[in-house]
Amino acid sequence: MMKYKHFVHWAAAALLFSPLFFIGTDTAAAAVPQSTAVVEKEIHGRQEKGFQAGPGIAVVQTTGGKVQGYVRQGIYTYHGIPYAEAKERFKPAQPVQPWQGTRLAMDYGPISTQPTSSFPNSTWEEPARSFAMGNNCQNLNIWTPGINDGKKRPVMVWLHGGGFQAGSSAESPAYDGANLSRRGDVVVVSLNHRLNVLGHLDLSAYGKDYQYSGNVGILDLVNGLKWIRSNIAAFGGDPQNVTIFGESGGGAKVLALMTAPEAKGLFQKGIVESGAVESMGPYFMDKKASAEIAALTLKNLGLTKDQVEQLQTVPYDTLTAASDKALKEVGAEYKVPQALGSGYGMSWEPVIDGDFLPTNPVTKDSFAAAGKDVPLLIGTNRTEWTGFPLIVNMAQSQSDNINTWSDAEIDKRLYEAYGDKTDAVVRAFLKAYPNKTKADALYIDTLIRLPILKIMEHKVAQGGAPVYAYLFSWDSPVMNGIYMSYHTAEIPFVFHNIDKMEARIGDGRDARTLSDRMSDAWIHFARYGTPGTPDLPRWEPYTHQSGATMIFDTTIREGHHHDRELLQLLAPDYKLFE
Repeated sequence: MMKYKHFVHWAAAALLFSPLFFIGTDTAAAAVPQSTAVVEKEIHGRQEKGFQAGPGIAVVQTTGGKVQGYVRQGIYTYHGIPYAEAKERFKPAQPVQPWQGTRLAMDYGPISTQPTSSFPNSTWEEPARSFAMGNNCQNLNIWTPGINDGKKRPVMVWLHGGGFQAGSSAESPAYDGANLSRRGDVVVVSLNHRLNVLGHLDLSAYGKDYQYSGNVGILDLVNGLKWIRSNIAAFGGDPQNVTIFGESGGGAKVLALMTAPEAKGLFQKGIVESGAVESMGPYFMDKKASAEIAALTLKNLGLTKDQVEQLQTVPYDTLTAASDKALKEVGAEYKVPQALGSGYGMSWEPVIDGDFLPTNPVTKDSFAAAGKDVPLLIGTNRTEWTGFPLIVNMAQSQSDNINTWSDAEIDKRLYEAYGDKTDAVVRAFLKAYPNKTKADALYIDTLIRLPILKIMEHKVAQGGAPVYAYLFSWDSPVMNGIYMSYHTAEIPFVFHNIDKMEARIGDGRDARTLSDRMSDAWIHFARYGTPGTPDLPRWEPYTHQSGATMIFDTTIREGHHHDRELLQLLAPDYKLFE
């Protein structure tokens, strides 16, 4: 779930269709669900004041002290509020030291230290974002329609992507929570936490102080959720109605938290967007491999086990070089394929230590016990990473892609991709996606789709809370359609932020309406535990028998095992259960 600079996501499951739902012409202007329309009307009065900041404005008492934010168009906004303090590397963070007076919470806080090459590229009107970095990066951002008002709004906690290696709560304009908060009368929270070697180097063999070092990045998130439980009521939120949601690496973090007994009860619902590859998401790193990586890291640094405390002061770049070499070596030993690219190598991820994480999210025939009672909304994007070569070479690909190729060129490329299976693959693809063309069959994600299906099937087999499946199949028209339904494409739709991502999404009427539908579904799930809204077709829970999946496209419909035949052709040996 590595996040290549700025892009992030993957695809969904199975065969028969239900009612169709069109979001063109007349329905494009259809009213949002009444509850949402009422919410926006209620907030409108505050919008007239525009921007407000100053003494006594947007001040909230927290367990650490008073914080002061600002108000923009009716949304109270706070950045960089500390929820814990990590003064030492590889050790659990401690409660925040209370402060005197009122702390300004207007600037984004530090993010986890990471290679600067991990920062997203500048693109068009979206310049690259960079922030102060450090081990003490435990801070969060809040957007809310009201404070100190006694209302119990649903709380939606966003976990950023970038695998467990990179990223931050504010790396993309798509992560801004104001529009989502305003549309749904919800409290939106996003968090920073430790990543990469700082969050997942397993030094537990070297002393009790490092018992949880392999999982301190996830432990940070647990501490953030505990802070939310203690403080979010003052920000107008309901601490007993918390939904965690994330994309790519953020989705995998949701799975990790659903596996951790210490996180049980701190959230009530989970949303996983394109949050798995086979080696990360269904499963995480085993204890043997994590111990080898730690031992090799020490060796690469020229340190003995008695010198482990020196890791506190080793320069980050030196530490990263040594640990990355260890990841590569252990990955080659275990023959772990790189998630993207060729060759072997492991990536930073949580450690199944038998304690903080007792099991993998996916068990032999079920799902992690801690997540049994958590309803799950989960899905992928149709093309995910498959069109990424076009995106990185758009100077050429804008005039050289499926929308410009001749039938003969398309047929040639299809045969190169699928050989003797070409006709069967095209038939199955058009059966699964009847509004697409045969050329679209050149870009079908299985990298993410298959492990996401495995997670769904195991969660259903557990017999606990329901699973709701989706597939994002809408294709961006920008740059002659080269983006398609790329990894991360659904994020601005969910956050109701397509206006902030026009360089990738455009500003078409169909996109705006689809954003209304998706954002409302995510809000409904956060509020009630079901994603169905009056403006969607009936959305059934996913089961082994039904394979019910809501397909978000210019036409929204519910499919039933809509792509099963297609996936069996593309990955005949893949097993959902071992």
